[in-house]
Amino acid sequence: MDVQYYGANCIRLSTKKASILVDDNLMDLGSKSVAKNGDIVLFTGPHGDSSTNIEEKIVIDKPGEYEVSEVSIQGIAARGHMDEEGQNSATIFKIIDDDIKVVVVGNVFPELSDDQLESIGMVDVLVIPVGGNGYTLDGVGALKLIRKIEPKVVIPTHFEEKGLSFAVPQQPLSEAIKALAMEPKETVSKYKAKPLELTDNTQLIILEKS
Repeated sequence: MDVQYYGANCIRLSTKKASILVDDNLMDLGSKSVAKNGDIVLFTGPHGDSSTNIEEKIVIDKPGEYEVSEVSIQGIAARGHMDEEGQNSATIFKIIDDDIKVVVVGNVFPELSDDQLESIGMVDVLVIPVGGNGYTLDGVGALKLIRKIEPKVVIPTHFEEKGLSFAVPQQPLSEAIKALAMEPKETVSKYKAKPLELTDNTQLIILEKS
């Protein structure tokens, strides 16, 4: 499975069977959509109508269990970062294909219940925002979830970037890395997740913006 990063919380997971695009809110942030015909499109939270002429295979923005193009997708309801207690406007997605389990965390509150953690289960790759400033998780909040989820690989997203206009300024990636207390294993333009190359020790992978 290949993982690419487009800025904000937008990533693409590419397998032999499907292309899964997550959180393509880039038009709302002053950039261009990266959607392609046939994408499986996921949104982890409320999203605007960034419609294009692209014909998506399906759009999923709610909790539930889905099977699309032989890809297993589970949406887990979660409290959004700015939700009141009892609200669950966010969705954590677990995507399974090519024997790789990827979990994408959107703008969630940095506390997960035992039931949510059980639904998440074992994780190979965790994609998690780190920009903070009250808008999304910061490095400290992300580290709390990383320690509970114990993924094999962590990919940070949603930090300060040129060309994107966030409602709240996001912290630089360098600040988040300090808070995570992890040294990046590598910085790559595309991460290729291979089951046999994953270790039990959590590794931090930095993705360059595609």
